[in-house]
This record gives sequence, structure tokens and C-alpha cells, in this order.
Amino acid sequence: MNTRAPAGPPRTSKLFPGPAPEPLKGALAACRKHFVWAGVFSALVNILYLAPTLYMLQVYDRVVPTGSGLTLIYITAVIAYALATLSLLDHVRMRLLIRVGLRLDRLLSAEILSRLMARARGGPASAMVSQAMREFDVFRQSLSGPAALAVMDLPWAPLYVAVAFIMHPVLGIITVIGACILVAITILNQRATRARLQAANQANTVAYVSQDSIAQNAETVRALGMRRALVNRQEAERSVGLQLTAEAQFLGGKYSSITKFVRLFLQSIALGAGAWLAVKHQISSGSIIAASVLMTRALQPIEQLVGNWALFMQGRTAYENLCRLFNDTEADDPLRTRLPAPAGRLQIERVVTRVPGGNEALLKNVSFSVDPGNIVGVIGPSGAGKTTLARVISGAIPPDMGTVRVDGAATSDWDGDLLARYIGYLPQNPALLAGTVKENISRFAGWGGGDPDDIDRLTVEAAQSAGVHEMILRLPFGYDTRLGPQGAGLSAGQAQRLALARALYNNPSIIILDEPNSALDAQGEAALTRALKEAKARGAAIIIIAHRAGVLNIADQLLLLREGVVDQWGPRADVVAYLSANENSGKLIGENPAAGAKA
Repeated sequence: MNTRAPAGPPRTSKLFPGPAPEPLKGALAACRKHFVWAGVFSALVNILYLAPTLYMLQVYDRVVPTGSGLTLIYITAVIAYALATLSLLDHVRMRLLIRVGLRLDRLLSAEILSRLMARARGGPASAMVSQAMREFDVFRQSLSGPAALAVMDLPWAPLYVAVAFIMHPVLGIITVIGACILVAITILNQRATRARLQAANQANTVAYVSQDSIAQNAETVRALGMRRALVNRQEAERSVGLQLTAEAQFLGGKYSSITKFVRLFLQSIALGAGAWLAVKHQISSGSIIAASVLMTRALQPIEQLVGNWALFMQGRTAYENLCRLFNDTEADDPLRTRLPAPAGRLQIERVVTRVPGGNEALLKNVSFSVDPGNIVGVIGPSGAGKTTLARVISGAIPPDMGTVRVDGAATSDWDGDLLARYIGYLPQNPALLAGTVKENISRFAGWGGGDPDDIDRLTVEAAQSAGVHEMILRLPFGYDTRLGPQGAGLSAGQAQRLALARALYNNPSIIILDEPNSALDAQGEAALTRALKEAKARGAAIIIIAHRAGVLNIADQLLLLREGVVDQWGPRADVVAYLSANENSGKLIGENPAAGAKA
């Protein structure tokens, strides 16, 4: 990890409030050269913008009085060359800013995606954080679009003011007054629209998140008759953002119109003043038109800034949201010493887990261990903390206190992705992703640089272990059948069995299954039991969370959780006997708790 901070972001980052987190600071520093050269070309472009003014002066002051056609040809050739150079330089600086956007994407997109998938605490992200990539794109566009060009042109407005003063102090004073008026309008625009634009951005993001959630659960929505109700809610959520956006646009449009009026009126004033000064023989006739052109160029960056204020403010808001993401999430795990492949000895030591953002404990000093080749069944009433325990053990979320150890090493001592290769995890929701069946079972190993032949072999082996090989072969394209988000295209039972195959991929040393038989029929449950017995035989440590007694019959030990506390822990027969002796407690492992003892 680079421990030395970069020299600092380019001047452009000062347009955005607050200190930049290290990833943003480093990425902006890497683009410094692009910004510097874009600034250099902006200087040349703005100097060359004086060429039309000088051309007009020469035409009216030298060509018209003398009638010299040769002079007209010469100065026309010069202005053509100057304008061609101006266009080329303007094109180059635009390419440089586009390169800034591409470099920022290359440096930050993977980091942002990684932080989104490895959020600290594992709790649900805010709408702004979950839309971080959209915010990042807005931020990139604000640094590579018209708003950035307006900011780069703005420092050169004094150049045109100085030239106006050289022509005549009255023209310079008019230009300064015009610039001050437009700056005041810009400040008023910022104060009037900033709050609305920020609120609109937040409301629109919430609406987008809600819309994505509804689309992913469209079948449930239809089945439960919620379609019209959710359409109404979605329209209400969208209307909030649209109303705020419209209000900001109305205000921005008003200030843009005022700006345009002021600029055009000042141009006319400059023409009138120039004419008056020409009549008084204080300036030449060519200076009349030149004064109007200078006024336009001096005020144009300010007008552009007002016109692009919405985009500029969206960029500021996006920057603030990205800072929040980087400050509230953890970076990729640092490089750690590579530990040997674990045998599967699992120890949970005084684990405490709290509700994200609160103090209520979901798990309270939970301790137990699982040896290789053993199966532990975790039972308890709803809300006892079983799923939270599975998430902690699998590494999905870190504990607030306590330690999870694999072969004696704390999971925090492992590289996260490397340890995950030895862990098979089946959550309550199968959580299949958009992609092929093979990609889902193999955990998208092909995108991680795995050997294609090994991936194919291990995928088929995992499917055969889970008893889904024949089912997959009956799909339209077998293992290459594409699935939609959340496993769209499969039944709930098929999705759960594919998720089981994913958990068994590459013969993991530790297997954690959360309600693995909730959507299975008798055949599927038999395949699950067979797969667990095979994993046990090869020495895997297995944790099963279930309510149905069938799959718990093969457990060696049972752990009873109540309100996040270990109530009972020991051999299956002992815990079942305890449950049988307590009224209604047997329901925790099915309708017939004694069945577990007899199996």
C-alpha cells in the first residue's frame, strides 16, 4: 500500500468542497498533467480569441479607409490561420478532458465497485451509496464537459477586460460592470438552486433504487396484487424529484434569461459607447465593433457557468457522495501472508454482532467450535440470530467483537477472496446473478483468470454432488443457459439447488448452509442429504441452519440460539432430549423432535 500521500489534487479539485479521500486524491493527482496541459491550451485558445477583434480593427481602420485589397487578403489569411489553430487547440483540450474522464474511470471504477460489494458492517447501504457508480459518472462528466471548459475560460476574462481598457477606459469600465453583474447573478443562482438540486438528486436516486427493487420482484408484485399500489408509490416518489428538479430548472432558467439579457444589453451599450467615443474622435471606427466582441468574450465564460450551473452542482453533489462512500467503507484487504489450505477446523470465540447503526445486539458472546468431518445444526426461533451467525462465519459481515478462526488463524488474517475459496456458503436467498449456469456455479471464476478446463471440470463435479447435473442438462443450453438477475428463469427449488452446487464448488473445507431445504421437494432434500454426507466423509466442517428435521438428522451436534445467546450446545441426542423435555421446544427442529434422536 502506498503510504506516501500524493502532492495533492489539481486545481480543479478545489471546485469541490472538503478534503478528498485518498483514492479520489490519488486519482485526481494522476490526472494533473492532463489538467495542466488543458489549462495551457485554454490560455492559447483565449489569446487567439482576440484575433477576430484585431481583424475587425484592421478591416475598419486600414482596409476600408485605404481600399487596399492586398491588405485585406493578407489579414484574412492571418485570421484564417489563427482561427484554424484556435479550433485545433480547442479540439485538443477537449480530448484531454475526455482522457481525464477515461483515466478516472480506469483508476476509480474498480475501487468503487469493490467498496460497494465489501461495505463495512455489511448493512444496507443508503440510496446514495448504492448508486455510487451513477454518481461517479456524473462527477466524471462535470470534469470533462462544458462546465469544466467554462471554469478554464473564466480566469482569462480579465485579459479581454484589459484589452478593453487599452482601447478606452470607458469600454473597460463597462466590461467590468457587466462582469460584476453576471458574477452577482451567478452567486444568486447558486444560492437559489443549490438546495433544490441536492434534494432533487437525492429524491431521484431514492426513486431509482425503488424502481430497481420493484423490477427485480415483479413476479411477487403481480402475484400479491401490488402492481397498481406500487405504480402509485413510484409515481409519488418520482414526482418529488421531478418537482424539485423542475423548480431548480425554473430558477436556473430565470437566471439564464437574466444573464442573456444583461449580456446582450451590455453589448448594445458597448456599441453605443464605442459610437459615442468614435464621434468624439477618442477611438477609431473599428473599435466600435471590436468593443462589442471583447464584451462578448469577457462575459461568455460567466454566462456558460450560469448555463451549466445545474451540471456543476450535480458534480459537487456527486463528489460529496463519493467522499461519503470512501469515508464510510473499507478499502480492499491489504496483502497478507498466504496461509496453507485449511483443514476446516472452525472456532467461534465470544462473537458479538450489533444491528448496523445501532446498539442492539443480534449475537451475544456466541462461542462454539466445529471440527473437520463434523456437522453442526443451528436451530432456534425466528429472530434468534441464526442467519446473522451464518453471515459472520461465512465472512459476509465482520463481528463487532470476538473472533472467527479457521485452523487457528483469525479470518481477519486471511486474504478475503482467498479464504472464500475454501468456504461454501448458501444464504437463505440463493442470490444467483445474471450470467450462465456455469458462471454462477463456478462463482464467475472465468472472470478471475481461472483455467477454463479446470472450471468446467469443477463445475460439473459440484453439480453432480448437489444432484443437479441432470436437471441442468435439461435446460435449453445446459450449463451455458443464461439466467436473469436473482436466477430468473428457474423455479425456487432449482435456484436453491444451483446455489447448493455453487456452495460445493471446488470441495470447500467449510460449508455453511442457511435453510438449504426451504424450497426443496423430497428428491431435492435427498440430494442435499447425500451431498452433505459426501462432504462430511471428505472431512469438511459443516454448519446447517434449518427448521425441518430431515436435514438435521445427520447432524453430529446441535446449537440452540435464543435471542442471540447460545441456549444449548452439544451432541444431537442430548439437545433433542432437552427439547423433548420442554413444552413446544421440539417445534424448533420440526414437528417430531424425537425423530432426530432415532435417526
